[in-house]
Amino acid sequence: MSRRKSARFSAKETEPRGADAAGSRGNRVGVSHAVTDQTPWNSAAALGARKWGWAAVLLVAVVLAYQPAWHGGPIWDDDAHITIPHLRSLRGLGDIWLTPGATQQYYPLLHSVFWLEYHCWGEWTFPYHLVNILMHVAAALLVAAILRRLAVPGAMLAAAIFALHPVHVESVAWITELKNTLSAVFYLAAALAYLRFDQERSRSMYCCALGLFTLGLLSKTVTATLPAALLVAFWWQRGRLSWRRDVLPLVPFFVFGVAAGVGTAWVERRLIGAEGAEFDLSLIERCLIAGRAVWFYIAKLLWPVNLTFIYPRWHVSQTVWWQYLYPAAALVLMAVLWLLRGRNRGPLAGMLFFVGTLLPVLGFCNVLPFMFSFVADHFQYLASLGVIGLVAAGIATGLDRLGLWDRPVGHALCLILLVVLGGMSFRQCRMYRDVDTLYRTTIEQNPTCWLAENNLGNILGDRGRIEEAMVHYRRALDIKPNLVEARVNLGLMLEKGGQRAEASQEFEKALGAKPLPSSVDIASNVHFTLGNALIRCGKIEQALGPYRDAVQVKPENVMARRNLAAALVRLGQSAEAVVHLNEAAWLLSTSPRAEARNGPAALELALGATQLCGGKEPAVLGTLAAAYAEAGRFPEAVDTARKAVALAEQQNKAQLARAIRDRIPLYQVHRPVYQVP
Repeated sequence: MSRRKSARFSAKETEPRGADAAGSRGNRVGVSHAVTDQTPWNSAAALGARKWGWAAVLLVAVVLAYQPAWHGGPIWDDDAHITIPHLRSLRGLGDIWLTPGATQQYYPLLHSVFWLEYHCWGEWTFPYHLVNILMHVAAALLVAAILRRLAVPGAMLAAAIFALHPVHVESVAWITELKNTLSAVFYLAAALAYLRFDQERSRSMYCCALGLFTLGLLSKTVTATLPAALLVAFWWQRGRLSWRRDVLPLVPFFVFGVAAGVGTAWVERRLIGAEGAEFDLSLIERCLIAGRAVWFYIAKLLWPVNLTFIYPRWHVSQTVWWQYLYPAAALVLMAVLWLLRGRNRGPLAGMLFFVGTLLPVLGFCNVLPFMFSFVADHFQYLASLGVIGLVAAGIATGLDRLGLWDRPVGHALCLILLVVLGGMSFRQCRMYRDVDTLYRTTIEQNPTCWLAENNLGNILGDRGRIEEAMVHYRRALDIKPNLVEARVNLGLMLEKGGQRAEASQEFEKALGAKPLPSSVDIASNVHFTLGNALIRCGKIEQALGPYRDAVQVKPENVMARRNLAAALVRLGQSAEAVVHLNEAAWLLSTSPRAEARNGPAALELALGATQLCGGKEPAVLGTLAAAYAEAGRFPEAVDTARKAVALAEQQNKAQLARAIRDRIPLYQVHRPVYQVP
């Protein structure tokens, strides 16, 4: 095959290296190359101007398509990403990187960008939205560059479809999903760098690709699928894979990706709460979810209607025969594409990329949103490129065969498609204008969404619209009767409205239900709130259970420990009260996180514990010394620590005595004691 440059696709097409003749035929794109590089229009300057002009037009089109979301207010989870107060300092930036659990997910580069954004424009949401939009455009331009390098027909069309497709509105209009757009830029830039390395074998380009890939992992670990995607691309190009040339250089990428994926899975389960009854699924059920999800995502890409923030959660059962049709059809499709690979490997490569990139969210790994729905538009942000690339290549090839690709009619048809997609995105953006609109639109499109009902009730309740709030809480409970959050919230609204008897009944019902698995913070706070509500109703003994649950879920919940201790004291159970007061005081005195320490509050709790135990517990005196130090009262810290050591030695608690004694030199040089994170 002679080397020729196509003006139509602005890409260099060469004979795939390492592929046999049959393999080359399987990789053909099916587009003629009637225009040669002698054409003036195809000169380097003209081609460069054409690309820059196209990029500028795409930028304007995307910015206008997302106009309804420009000034959109914070919605669900945005308050956890627009940097929370205790992480806004330089020490907080360190916690973002060094303390798993300091942020909602361990994506330190993402949260560092949010940290920087907060220091640039505070809580003004317009710049956050603008950054998301610009990242999305950058990702689209990288898509065009990659597809041109791979000589895929319709590269620019694919990039434009990606940029304007309404299924991506959730990723771009939602501030939280900077994790998608930012990680996509690093993912695609790493892919482009690696494709250059594959041609040039340059060590610097390899290091650049690996560095960009690492930045992508630190933004969102879905980028871990990149090395597998590159192998698919090389197989598509060459018809076979070489261990030495293709696989071996990607081993470090696989190692980094697997490590990041395992870490994220642990965080999702242990810190975020993606475990429990809602995730108790058999392997067969997970396969049923995966098969159905694949077709769901394909359908939304090809026919993007009825898009919503939270889709209905499917009832999955391995005893229902028709649910097996989804995975069976997916397997049949892949088998057919495999059999056709000799004629054209493109469709199989595109589907392998699509399914492989979706793999982390197909149901085999637990992710928190599965509590609400097994699918979400933002899950397929990167994966959509597999289907979009195939569709764009098919359109380009079909129009070329009809002789329309370079003609006004062909341009008009593509433009109509893009205008329709842009218009749909513009319309979809409207639901992200504010949190009220988001939840009301979600409920309208998904009446079974208990999350939206409960959260809308919270918003209305905060505004004093008690009756309206109760309507939504009751709807949430109609959908999910064991939803403790809604039950407690309803009780609180009833109490606020003066209906104490009814409120008490709701709190009693909440005691018999079990909170849904969620983040540790949310689960602990639900128990804590229920305990507080019962106390207000005079049900002190019943409040002990929720308080204990709050502490069990999150041992560092100081407020729950304090209130539990107060309830125990009122019931005459001083011994257990001392334990919780002492632990709360220790946490407030020695937490490795500055925002979690409070010397005066720690001192108050430690003095209370000391009084309750009569000053006869050396561990309590040791905590009191630490509280004095955190409060800046170092002479008293030294004296109290020495008393604690003497008491511990009298009680033959040598290890405790040694631990307290080791802290005294710190107090003597006016330094508090902080735990190692």
